This record gives sequence, structure tokens and C-alpha cells, in this order.
Amino acid sequence: MTQSSSIQLDSNEFIPAREGFFFPAEWHPHVATWLSWPHTEASWTFERQELMFPAYIEFIKAIAESEQVCINAHNDIVMQAAKLRLLAAGADMSRITLLPQPTNDSWCRDHGPAFLINPERNERMVINWGYNAWGGKYPPYDRDDLIPVAIAQYRGLDYVTPGIVMEGGSVEFNGAGTVLTSRACLLNQNRNSHLTQGDIEKYLCDFYGVQQVLWVEEGIVGDDTDGHIDDTVRFVNEDTVVAAYEPNANDDNYPFLQEIHRELREMRLPNGKQLNIVELPMPDPVVSDGLRLPASYANFLITNGSVLVPTFRCANDQRALDILTPYFPGRKVVGIDSTDIVWGLGSFHCLSQQEPAV
Repeated sequence: MTQSSSIQLDSNEFIPAREGFFFPAEWHPHVATWLSWPHTEASWTFERQELMFPAYIEFIKAIAESEQVCINAHNDIVMQAAKLRLLAAGADMSRITLLPQPTNDSWCRDHGPAFLINPERNERMVINWGYNAWGGKYPPYDRDDLIPVAIAQYRGLDYVTPGIVMEGGSVEFNGAGTVLTSRACLLNQNRNSHLTQGDIEKYLCDFYGVQQVLWVEEGIVGDDTDGHIDDTVRFVNEDTVVAAYEPNANDDNYPFLQEIHRELREMRLPNGKQLNIVELPMPDPVVSDGLRLPASYANFLITNGSVLVPTFRCANDQRALDILTPYFPGRKVVGIDSTDIVWGLGSFHCLSQQEPAV
């Protein structure tokens, strides 16, 4: 990537929240959405990549309808292969930027930068959280860990390095001072074993610019991230969440999702208001080679003009789209088949990281 003026700020002296910076809600206008092009067998075997690429490219084209797509390309060979696939699919290349940046894997939500905004100053910056591939599960991850700084330098944005592990899929924001997360992930000993829950909350408040941290306990079955919130609970406005729901008591996800709904009912926002909780059905189980995959409609991406929802070739697909549609006036709610993508243990939200405008 071409580097512009960018300064690393001292995390002991510069606390973003004190300076008026915060992480906006995903429905805040975007400059772009960032992706990392799949190029290894870390998440999909070669045969599986060929199966998932049509949906992946459909996803890129859908984002590009309303905003720029910036894609980290591992090397020149990967960049040319990506360009050929996109051109063959009729993608609008004026809305797509391929950038030379080595990566280990494709999950840009977790290894990509966290962009903060400061509307009063008309400024943006980047948080360079540490990344260890979900507790060291999938080495190597050294190149992915460098992505936030590389993008900050490309954009000419200052950045600060808190010095702890944090993944974008583990946190969900309402843009009004509240973040949702899970204990199973953020308090897992494979991330920041030296930190207490109180320590983690201080990092979230100081570096994401929130005033309140709300915790659920667990995630869904098959989620190798140890319970990322973006598979279970998502804000659709400042006080409304859609929460994955499983009515079948014989389903493995039933007890976990019942507990999440109980926890959500007990939560209060800073103004004392209860959350509005909307039940978002789970798809039929998606199983491959005897493994339950983390298929969830909650793993949608909000873009400037659309909401891109993973679907799984089952009856609840349309029901999920119908439930989400009223909460996004002015945006198209679009289902894209994620059955082959979720084999890599993630979907559209996991693959992407939005870059907000000020």
C-alpha cells in the first residue's frame, strides 16, 4: 500500500474517548467497506474456494452498488486473479480498489482496523488492536495483525495501539454509547488472560468511546471464535436489537439462545430504557462433514444502501429478510446464499469491516 502521513499515538497519553472519538454504529454513512481476498486453504480448501467464490463476488458487487470496496490482496498473483474474477462477473471496477497487502486469512472484521470518528473535529483515526487468530487457533497470523496499521498509513490516519487483543466481531455498537459483547469471548483466557472484566470494560470505554458495556454469556454452536456477538445479537437502531432465536428445545443452540434472550430482557440503557428485542429465527442446521457450522442470519452487513443477509437454502431465509426489512427504511434488505461461505466458519459480517465517514 502507498503510505501517507500517519502518526502512532502514545496509548498511555492519548485516550480516544477523552478526545471525543468513538466507534459509530454500522448504519452510520461509510466511506468504504474493507475486505481481505481469500487466497489460502486456511478457511476453505481449494475446492471449497471455488464453491464459495460466486457468493463472495455477489457480496462484493452488492456492496459496490452504494459504496467503495477496498480489498487487501496478498500479492500480485492474488490481485490479478481477483481482478479477473470480478471483471468476469461484471463488477463495477470503478467502485472496487485492490490493494497490495499480504494477509494470512480472509476475516477482515477481526483483523481489520477499527475506525473512530470525531464529528466536532471532523477527524478520524484507527485503533490498532492486537490480533491472535481467536486465541492462537490458526497460526500464522502475523500478516493479519499488521493490517490496521497498513490501512491507517494508506489513509493517512493517526492510530493508537492499546496493546491487547480485540476482534471486531466480538463487539456490537448502537452509536449512542453502548457496546454489546460476550464473556465467552472477551474473558476467554486465550485472549487477554491478565485482564479482569473491569479491565476489559475500561479498554472498551477508553478506546471505543462508549459509556456502557452490556454482556451476554455465550455464542452459538460451531463458532470457533468463542462466542462472537455478531452471530447472536445486533443493534438495528439505538435501542432495538435483533437476537437469534431457536424455538426447538432439542436443538443444540436452544439453551444458549434462551439464556441470551433472558440476559437481554434484564439489560437497561443509560437512560433506563429496556432494549426492544426482536426475535430473529435461526436457519436450519448447516452441517458439513459431521460439523455443525455457525450459520446465523445475524451475521449481516449494513452498507450505505443495503443490508446484506446470509441465507442458507431453507424456509426461514425469507422470514429473516422480512423481519429485518422494517428496521432499515431506505436500504434494500438482500439475501445472498452463504451456505458455501459459512463452511469457513463465518459469513458476511465476519468478512468485512466498514470505514465510516465523519
